[in-house]
Parts: sequence; C-alpha cells; structure tokens
Amino acid sequence: MKYFILFFLICSMGFSARIKDIAMLKGARNNQLFGYGLVIGLPGTGDKANELTESSMGLVLKGLGVDVKSQKMDTKNAAAVVVTATLPPFSKVGQQLDVHLASIGTASSLDSGTLMMTSLKGPDGKIYAMAQGKVMVLKKENKGGAGAAGGGSSSNMVSGVISGGAMLEREVGWDVSQEKQLRYVINNPDFTTA
Repeated sequence: MKYFILFFLICSMGFSARIKDIAMLKGARNNQLFGYGLVIGLPGTGDKANELTESSMGLVLKGLGVDVKSQKMDTKNAAAVVVTATLPPFSKVGQQLDVHLASIGTASSLDSGTLMMTSLKGPDGKIYAMAQGKVMVLKKENKGGAGAAGGGSSSNMVSGVISGGAMLEREVGWDVSQEKQLRYVINNPDFTTA
C-alpha cells in the first residue's frame, strides 16, 4: 500500500503546474505607456536643423528659467524621441520599468545620449511614470555586406533602451477584493489543459 501511495505522489508531482504558468487572471494585463522626449549630449549625431527639436529645446530651457529669446539653436547634439514602456499588472509606485526610445527626427545615432526627464502617459492621458537616463544602443553583428569582411559591426543607432529608466508614479487601479469571482484565461486553451 505504501508503494502505491509513493508512486501516486511521484506521478502527481510530474504533472503539476502553477496556475500562473498556464493561465492569467482575466482583467490583469499589461498596459502601454508612451511619451515624447529629448535625448541630449550626442556627439554631433542629433537632429540637424530640425524645427521640432529646436522648439522643444526652447520650451525645456524656458521651463528651467533660461531665456533663449529668439536665438537660433543648434540641434546637432540633441534628438527628438518617442519613449515607450510596458506597465505590468499589479505594479506598485516606485517600481522601475525598462524604457525604449526611437528617434523621430533626422538623428543618425542616439549612442552616448541622455534622455531628459520625460513623462509617460497611459491611453487615458494620465501620467503613470517618469523616465530619464543614459541611452544604451543595442548593437547587432553585421552578417554580410559592407564592413563584414573587416569584422565591423552595424547597429540600429536611432533606437535604444534604458534599463530601469522609468519610475512608476501612479498605479493602475484594480481592487481585487471587490470582485465576486476571479476568472482565469488559459494561455493555450485546450480541453486537456482545462
């Protein structure tokens, strides 16, 4: 009898799974955040003669108390970017999020740049996080074409990431205690898993 119980325990351990590994709580999902920002400190690889970047720099400097008047600003060391992040369910204030950036101007590279403080909004227009930090450009090996013979590498220099670059300032409200029942959605639904 004890061998049967032992066999049953070993078999049941082999087929067990945590609910969160095979299903997700209905209503608990990722939320997308986005914003517009400026990457500064570029070594001449920024937006050249870009009106959007120039006016954005003027507004930032004005907000810092610097009177730029009608001076023409050189934007070769700055770039206008769209900033995005994914807000996981049940995230708490103070949690850090990874941030992705993509140039929207004429910049040739975001490498060595720093994102100025940028607010990240949800689809409802509310600010959920603030982002800033040093941009890291992800480099990929060149599999062929120009530069491959010399062992060089190429990269997508007009996009980048800041690991842990955003700080969550507001939580997405969802009170689980008010729910009368919790529903789970199976990730790969089939009758056997159910």
